[in-house]
Amino acid sequence: MSASSKASATSTTTPAATPAPPSRLLRSRASRWIATILIVAVLLIFFSVGNDDWFTIVNYTLIAAIAALALNVLSGYTGQISLGIAFFMAIGAYTAAFFGGAMPSSPLDPLGLALPFIIWLPAAGIVAALAGALIGPSALRLKGFYLGIVSLSLIFIGQYLFLNVRGITGGPQGRTFPVPALGGATFDQQNSYFGLALTSGQQYFLLNVIVLALAAFFVYNVMRSRAGRAFQAVRDNETGAKIMGVNLFEAKMGAFILSSFLAGIAGALYASYSRYVAPDYWDLTLSIQFVAAIIIGGVASVWGSILGAAFVFGLPLVIDHFNWLPVASGAGGISSADLNAILYGLLIVVFLLFEPGGVIGLVRRSQALTRRFSARKDEGGESAEITDLPADQA
Repeated sequence: MSASSKASATSTTTPAATPAPPSRLLRSRASRWIATILIVAVLLIFFSVGNDDWFTIVNYTLIAAIAALALNVLSGYTGQISLGIAFFMAIGAYTAAFFGGAMPSSPLDPLGLALPFIIWLPAAGIVAALAGALIGPSALRLKGFYLGIVSLSLIFIGQYLFLNVRGITGGPQGRTFPVPALGGATFDQQNSYFGLALTSGQQYFLLNVIVLALAAFFVYNVMRSRAGRAFQAVRDNETGAKIMGVNLFEAKMGAFILSSFLAGIAGALYASYSRYVAPDYWDLTLSIQFVAAIIIGGVASVWGSILGAAFVFGLPLVIDHFNWLPVASGAGGISSADLNAILYGLLIVVFLLFEPGGVIGLVRRSQALTRRFSARKDEGGESAEITDLPADQA
């Protein structure tokens, strides 16, 4: 057998040296359906057996996940530093209060139009988006540290406005916020729907799950579109994105407006669920908590926003609920607020040092290790088959 025929025989027998296929975990249609069914099953089980305390924890976590998703659109996917998310949440909350609040019965009462929640909830997002559209052209001319300072100033400007515009915010003492209602059934009390009695926590849970699912689905699909790719190109390299034909201003403004809209929705839901919020709640600490959430959960990730909210906002509530550490009542105690600050502070340091991708980064790293292991296993199997070929084909 000639050398050329041997080479030909070997080439026809030996498989091509192609890399191992990527892991299909949550990528194939079947795995996505399985994951969806599992998530729905868990939600249904929790909906059936959860008590009021657990519904309170989960509802606040779901609302925080919407706000974390809003920040991830701007800072994670587009790379624009922002510390002003609390400002846009407050805009959404007070818009809901104005459109959905009760009409004033005296000159001292805050203003309200008593409109249904199908109007005041979308209006909260729209007005917050309009505020973002007004502020964006000035703020987005800056970048990096300077943009962070401008967004930080929104918090202090907002604090002054919220304390003094008493007709909308109620002033320093705050005001009550509207409650969603379907017909004559309001979410702040138990109601029956189609013969099924639902508590207040269950009704808010269904609303929050639906809003979060819609927001996550929308953001996920936007980031796979041309606009989303433009966002990520701006984040990776503004000069390169401009050379590729991306309009930097339009991309930044689009992300800023979308982020503001989602933040306004989250603010309205939080205020409605809390029923009473003072203006000093919308401060710098709240914005920093959301920065911590996207760092811990995972930057530029829908699931990272949800997991980060669970760690930063849900886990401290669980610790408070079970009283796992002694509360500061004297020497040797620690307050729950201090514990929460220490907790997410340590998590930020750990993830920045060892896994900048957050919890989602750990998942992706495990997937990469799995693919590498599968590739090595496949290569070992192929070499064994070649070794066992007959002598006339070796």
